[in-house]
Amino acid sequence: MPQVSANRLMIEYAEHGPKDGPAIVMIMGLAAQMTFWPDALVSELAGAGFRVITFDNRDIGLTSKVHGAHAPHPVAQIAARVIGRNLAPYTLHDMVLDTLGLMDALGIRKAHIVGVSMGGMIGQLLSGTHPDRVLSLTSIMSGTLNPLLPGPSLRVTGPLFLSRPKDKSRDALIERSIAMWSLIRTNDPAEDHSELRNKIARGFDRSYYPSGVRRQLAAIIATGDLRPHIRKITAPTLVIHGSKDPLAPLAGGRDSARNIRGARLEVIEGMAHDLPNKFLPRIAGLIVDHARAASEKPSRPAAA
Repeated sequence: MPQVSANRLMIEYAEHGPKDGPAIVMIMGLAAQMTFWPDALVSELAGAGFRVITFDNRDIGLTSKVHGAHAPHPVAQIAARVIGRNLAPYTLHDMVLDTLGLMDALGIRKAHIVGVSMGGMIGQLLSGTHPDRVLSLTSIMSGTLNPLLPGPSLRVTGPLFLSRPKDKSRDALIERSIAMWSLIRTNDPAEDHSELRNKIARGFDRSYYPSGVRRQLAAIIATGDLRPHIRKITAPTLVIHGSKDPLAPLAGGRDSARNIRGARLEVIEGMAHDLPNKFLPRIAGLIVDHARAASEKPSRPAAA
């Protein structure tokens, strides 16, 4: 796949759909490579006439790694933040600039932004700080980092963020990743999880870099409350959230919708912190309809 130079990084990306279609830039979440976007979702968007851009965030996949930078433990990062210190080598604001740099390199002046989880946070920040670059925003299973809201389930945080693997063989690490995903994915007995297993295995072989995941998590913690920025969003905004999300509780999605003027919230009953096949037609339809509607009307003026 091709790479471009942007914001002092080499960013790995892929394009789908017509080159002359309106652009949709898709921003992935914490620890996830661009290959984690469901093929069916990308195909639906491209088939609807959009130029779909997927890419690896910094420190993940085949995009540049911030080698040599400190990768703080989450507990240390949280403790440091309490006393006004920052251990993170970058924040989500830097990742906003990565996305804009990619758009610039590809000649995309304005795009529909679709972000999932951490990618939704980046998308919200981008839309609030650079409103002239955004045609519409779709934020999926994300939130505002509002410190007053409930955080992830304790059942999830320990295994995901605080544990370290003992067996570092390929097979053991793949099995561990599958076990981690089982904590946050949608409970659907009819779902064929062999697809997830294959995707995790391919992702491991493509790039395994745990230091980057810790730095991305530190970036989220260091960025803090997004509300002052997202209240400035002028682009039409759609917030999609699962009712059963244990990692990014629904309260976070509601908070995004509450703080973004005119935002529409779509709650998907039974969805957890993933994009399961049974919900993909609905999610794709929501994104397509939202982007098309946004293209037909101008953005609101910026709030004073």
